[in-house]
Amino acid sequence: MPWLRLALRLALRALRRPRLALDLIRITWRFRSDSWYRQFPFLPLPDPTYLRWRMYTAYGDYDAVPSVTDVERYARWSGRPLTRGPE
Repeated sequence: MPWLRLALRLALRALRRPRLALDLIRITWRFRSDSWYRQFPFLPLPDPTYLRWRMYTAYGDYDAVPSVTDVERYARWSGRPLTRGPE
């Protein structure tokens, strides 16, 4: 249930900020399982093993659920255009 609550809270924030919605879609697509289209429920969801590993490396707990703020910051960070250094 905590993951569903996180998704709903992110969806509400994304409704108010369209740019955030694009960034969230981008990171959702990036984290999808390789064969998501072969298994029910046919949604681009992350592999549970990979997701648990990511939570462990970020929070030190396999069962951690990130805060809305953490996910929003990551989405915004990953959505920024790459900047070039001085030429």
